[in-house]
Amino acid sequence: MSIRHIDAREAKRLVDGGAILIDVREPGEHADESIPGARNHPLSAITQSPPDPALQTVIYHCKSGGRTRMASSALSRCSSADSYIMDGGIEAWKAAGYPVRRG
Repeated sequence: MSIRHIDAREAKRLVDGGAILIDVREPGEHADESIPGARNHPLSAITQSPPDPALQTVIYHCKSGGRTRMASSALSRCSSADSYIMDGGIEAWKAAGYPVRRG
């Protein structure tokens, strides 16, 4: 299944419509700062523990987009859901003025 790249504004629109954000950063990074409602599935373990297969739409993000971009082919195989990568990661989310939760 192919994975598409979207910006933070499109990600927010999809999340508001029921999409699930998957934070692929490590647990400590997620605990320090995260997007409310995002589920933590670190890249280091995502193939052993993929997101729930019942999910319809998932949006992967990291801190700035580098990790998700490099892992896009692996992420596309993790779920049969409609899958997206949020370009710019949590940094783009914050720059767009959307809320984050800090540790």
